[in-house]
Amino acid sequence: MYSAMTSLSSKGQIVLPAELRKKLSLREGRKFFIFSEGKNIMLKPVEEPDEKEFFQLLEKEQEWARKVGLKESDITEAIKKVRASHK
Repeated sequence: MYSAMTSLSSKGQIVLPAELRKKLSLREGRKFFIFSEGKNIMLKPVEEPDEKEFFQLLEKEQEWARKVGLKESDITEAIKKVRASHK
């Protein structure tokens, strides 16, 4: 477990100490999910899937679509319906 003190800037920014950034391999531009409950705040770094993992997930979903008989035209039609309902 790591603990340190930091402060909130006038622009609403919080600096993560260098030691923690190094320990977690955090680089400039890294995205975080922010969760809060009561007065507690938790930051969780967003993990980007690697290309291999992405294509494995895509292949799995394509297989599911084939099994249930989903066609590309079904997706196009569903998108049209959602867009029409938001007008």
